[in-house]
Amino acid sequence: MKVDALSPEAGMWGEPGEAYDSISFGLSDTISHTVQALWPRPGERVLDIGTGTGWAARLAAWRGAHVTGVDIAPGMLAAAEKLSGQFDPRPVFRHASAEALPFPDESFDGVVSTYGVIFSNDPPKAVAEMARVLRPGGRVALATWADRPDEYIAQFFALVAEWSDVPPPSASPFDWGGMDWLKTAFAKHFEIDAHEQVTTLYAPDVETVWHEYVSGFGPVAATNATLSEDRRDAFRTAFQNFHRPFETGMGLVIPRHALVVRGFRS
Repeated sequence: MKVDALSPEAGMWGEPGEAYDSISFGLSDTISHTVQALWPRPGERVLDIGTGTGWAARLAAWRGAHVTGVDIAPGMLAAAEKLSGQFDPRPVFRHASAEALPFPDESFDGVVSTYGVIFSNDPPKAVAEMARVLRPGGRVALATWADRPDEYIAQFFALVAEWSDVPPPSASPFDWGGMDWLKTAFAKHFEIDAHEQVTTLYAPDVETVWHEYVSGFGPVAATNATLSEDRRDAFRTAFQNFHRPFETGMGLVIPRHALVVRGFRS
């Protein structure tokens, strides 16, 4: 998660801008549950890492917390600002990475991250930074992907990787979905526990899912943009065929396994 407004990573995630909010809509059940796990209280200081368009930040602000959201992608931050204007207290958004949080020690009562910090390229540093900015006894709540290699999320990212020339990340976001890994990574700073749940995406049809992802999800949009016209057609077909097994009488029903992780700063 290098902080550079012009970096390919920041550009990829930020290019969809406000359209990414539709992706958060499809994850809103677990985003809400993760904020519930944090249980923000009025007046508390809460940090949202990898805030995206600010969905979790707005939920915490609705609870009365003073929220700061950080992201590496200026495009996400601009969208979060626009979408959060009606909240009081209004969330504040800043350009920063999980590995270099620009805040003093013990600045926050709670830290939340919903499918954000898991994309850190230096997980030990990200965990240490979360601990540093939390007060002793402060709370952390995370949403992480826990799908197994043959399940939807892992296969989804594998499909995108087949068509993309972007090198794989140096650290796997799927590590954060294993309790053994989490307990080892957090042992120095936190006491944690987790609950596994299924976050289900409901959508009308495969064409709708394609449109939402090619316009709103950075890795899919960036991959599609680099392809020639004939390969774009082939990518679209592969994407849609991947989703057809999830068709039911009520449209697409796509189960995805996640962890809601809660911890307390030692």
